[in-house]
Order: sequence, then C-alpha cells, then structure tokens
Amino acid sequence: MSVRVVVVDDHPVVRAGIVGLLAGEDDLDVVGEAGDGLQALDVVAAESPDVVLMDLRMPRLDGAAATGRVLAAHPEVRVVVLTTYESDADILRAVEAGATGYLLKDTPREDLVEAVRAAARGETVLAPSVARRLVAQVRGDDQRLTARELEVLAAVARGGSNGQIGAELFISEATVKTHLLRIFTKLGVDDRTRAVTVAIERGILPSP
Repeated sequence: MSVRVVVVDDHPVVRAGIVGLLAGEDDLDVVGEAGDGLQALDVVAAESPDVVLMDLRMPRLDGAAATGRVLAAHPEVRVVVLTTYESDADILRAVEAGATGYLLKDTPREDLVEAVRAAARGETVLAPSVARRLVAQVRGDDQRLTARELEVLAAVARGGSNGQIGAELFISEATVKTHLLRIFTKLGVDDRTRAVTVAIERGILPSP
C-alpha cells in the first residue's frame, strides 16, 4: 500500500523538486501540495495523508504552527519538517508542535525517501546535526562548560586565533584545540562560528 504524502513549501520550484523526487518511488504517492500553512490545513483535511513534508518559514502560517494545528485535528498524520534552517529555536518549536522528524533540504535523495517511509511507520527521523543538538539540549550539556572553556569561547568570540588565545590564557595551542573540541561536542556544533552563535543564542555568551 502506498504512503500518501502532502508537500508543503512556499517556493513553487522547491516544491516541484520535492514532488518530482518522490514521484519516482512506487510506494510513495504525492496526493497534495500547499504553498503555506493555512493551505496545508485544507489539503490535509481533504486528502488524509500519512506523511506531511512541512517547510518552516512560510507566509500566513508558519510550519511549526501549522504542524500543531494539523496534529490537533489529525493526530494520526506524521509531520516531517523539511527546511534550510536548523537554529535551536526552530528545531524546538517544530518538535514541541509534535513533528515526527526534522530534515534539512540538503538531505540526499535516498535519505529523504527512506525518511518518509520511516515516518509513515511512526519512527522519528532527524538530520544528524539536528539530533546532536537536541541531545545536547535535553542533557543540558551547554550548561556544563567549564570556567576555562568559557574563557576560550569568549576569546574565540573576540576573534582570537588559537595561538593568540593560548598566549592570553597561558596555555599551549594544543590545549586550546582540546578545549575547542570539547566545546563543539557540548554545544553540538562543528566549527568556531557556530559555537559562538549557539552560545549567544542560549545566553552562555552575551550578545555582541
């Protein structure tokens, strides 16, 4: 039996691309499309899909709000957010609204197709970077930065290189790198810029 899918995205070209990508699969059937959250509510009510692929940033009603309203009316539907955004606030809003999954638009085709199938089975599907950040938030890992790690992160925010930070804090450059790796792990990020951005978003560092 085919998985019935509705695709929601406010960019027609993007929406057509997603529909075309799913259309090649025998077990997936795109039964409707919507260009914003309000339209999505009508399409879901009319088509009774198994899975909704939901964009986040849309006019009239955004994806997180639409997800909450879809699931309030149709609790059996699985909503998978498919977006270019992965800020902590976006992720949390979508998950709190009841989304079964959160994927990024650069997800490889085969992964997206399998994620739709998995969501239809009731499984949670998360982009790896999103999963790391959710785990970090649930654990409260960001609160566990040591005093030294906070000093290193603050120096990074000021634009210091590893060598400059080491000289400022009287530690070796290798030690600076070790602290940075621990900071990246605790914040669920992969680079210095994201570490500073996430730390500011979460109030660990003051806004510049």
